[in-house]
Amino acid sequence: MADSRTPKANDGLGSASPAPAVTRAAAVLESLAASATGRLTLSDLARDLGIPKSSTSNLLLALEEARLISRQGAEYTLGRKLVELGAAYLSRLDEVQEFYRFCEQAPTLSGETVRIAMLDGSNVIYLARYEGHPAVRLTSNIGDKMPVSLCAVGKALIARLHDHDIDAMFADDTELPVLTPKSLRTGAELKAQLEQIREQGYAFEDEESTTGVVCLAVTVPTRGAHGPSLGLSVTALKATYSQEQGAQMVKELKELARSLGNPMG
Repeated sequence: MADSRTPKANDGLGSASPAPAVTRAAAVLESLAASATGRLTLSDLARDLGIPKSSTSNLLLALEEARLISRQGAEYTLGRKLVELGAAYLSRLDEVQEFYRFCEQAPTLSGETVRIAMLDGSNVIYLARYEGHPAVRLTSNIGDKMPVSLCAVGKALIARLHDHDIDAMFADDTELPVLTPKSLRTGAELKAQLEQIREQGYAFEDEESTTGVVCLAVTVPTRGAHGPSLGLSVTALKATYSQEQGAQMVKELKELARSLGNPMG
């Protein structure tokens, strides 16, 4: 089957884990999530896990019984149970509930597409999306991952890291993923923007992930030493965007960030 994935080496995935079956089950879900088509065969998954088909088959049967995956003919897909689990996780995040409430009432953000995201290594994961502007639907959805270099919220989040941590993530000659002609190309280009982001207090993305779309983002003050690294972003069409509009968007994003970071304040 046509698939852009690179087969993994037969490294006995999970052999060093205290619970190999759990590690392999998680790897199955990750492989299905990363698949270009969302569908993989038993052979595909056995190759990804680096274990025999018989062992993979037993693992898939258990996941299917738990409704974590679904079988369609000879192929497997992610199961609807994952939607239930994801919804339960998000429903318990106070930040997500407050995010929607604020966006609905904000003078400017209520008419825009706004998202809240969490930093995950060199990527961000989108946790919630407020749909106030149906015209801007080419951007990321809930659960999507995006490299930090391609999005305003990613750049805003890494800008608050220590320089030595950023250097460890992105050497100057690191080649970055590219989606449009305006995407940043190297680690050096990315790091050159971070000082400006720190000074102005927000990040700006100019058609770097989607042609015709700009984005502004701010970070949420962290709750406690181990709180999640959260950021907020709003997208707009480049053709109708103005600096005055951007200033109002940033003002409301910062108000929302303060509300999420200090709900008692």
